[in-house]
Amino acid sequence: MTKIIHIAAALLLNTQGQTLLVRKRDTQAFMQPGGKIEAHEQPVMALARELEEELGLVIDTASAEYLGQFSAPAANEPGFEVVAELFLLMITDTVKPAAEIEEAVWIDPVVDSERVLAPLTRDLILPFYRLSLAATA
Repeated sequence: MTKIIHIAAALLLNTQGQTLLVRKRDTQAFMQPGGKIEAHEQPVMALARELEEELGLVIDTASAEYLGQFSAPAANEPGFEVVAELFLLMITDTVKPAAEIEEAVWIDPVVDSERVLAPLTRDLILPFYRLSLAATA
């Protein structure tokens, strides 16, 4: 039986249409910012808490657009599946990696990156975003 990690994650975009990915300390894969949802939390509140803890980013939860639930094998926990409640947020603030985040990078979501990406990001979230870009083009 697969063990589930339930998280809130962000498709964070800047004014250039780039998306922010983060890498935790002592890991290889870049992924969407966010984190585990506590038992008492609404997903958007968990996201706000995680973004503030990990990136020093204070968001207006009312501006977070819910995109849906996505799931994939966990990048850093073998035998686990990540189930993510995904939110879209446009930001202009500077982010500063903190807590367990070692690195934060802005990438062009349309160009395949040379970076190692978490399965959720690589297989679901970036293709989903690319499709939405194509639909509005």
